[in-house]
Amino acid sequence: MAKIAKAAGSNRNWLKTYYFLRFAVSALWVALAFTLARSVPSVAAVMLVAYPAWDAIANCLDAGHSGGLARNRSQMLNCIVSVVAAIAVVAALGRSMNAVLQVFGVWAILAGLFQLVTGVRRWKSYGAQWAMILSGMQSILAGGFMLKMAGGSELVGIANIAPYAAFGAFYFLVSAVWLTASDARRGPNGAA
Repeated sequence: MAKIAKAAGSNRNWLKTYYFLRFAVSALWVALAFTLARSVPSVAAVMLVAYPAWDAIANCLDAGHSGGLARNRSQMLNCIVSVVAAIAVVAALGRSMNAVLQVFGVWAILAGLFQLVTGVRRWKSYGAQWAMILSGMQSILAGGFMLKMAGGSELVGIANIAPYAAFGAFYFLVSAVWLTASDARRGPNGAA
């Protein structure tokens, strides 16, 4: 029983670290998107490929700390979809930013769905997953909005994707802080 409690505590600590890391990377990406990447197209191109690639790496890393990809199928699917999205962004960059925004729209819908499933699955073990569930739902809606925007005639760029990343950063921060506060209330022995 003590081994199970220790493993659960270790997983909670990993999850807090993971959420803080996801927040930091997303916040940095957003800051660069609104500054340097707006005026340097080559930086924007690298960042547009890197965003779904990082999501794939992060989901695989998290799944590895949470029992592996076979036990975390929603994260396994998220890894696959994110790798495909990164490759599709490379191809779309040769066409237009509207094509890139279409790829991001489809990816946001699918990644949001898998994040929603992961949050629901984790609710029993970790609690404090409401922000991840909201983030998944928001991602699905944002993906639809990106698809609509990509079909329009307005010029689009990395700044049209940055708000999506900013909301993601916010939800990761909320989840990390919520788990941290929850653990502080429980005390060192896990008692509420």
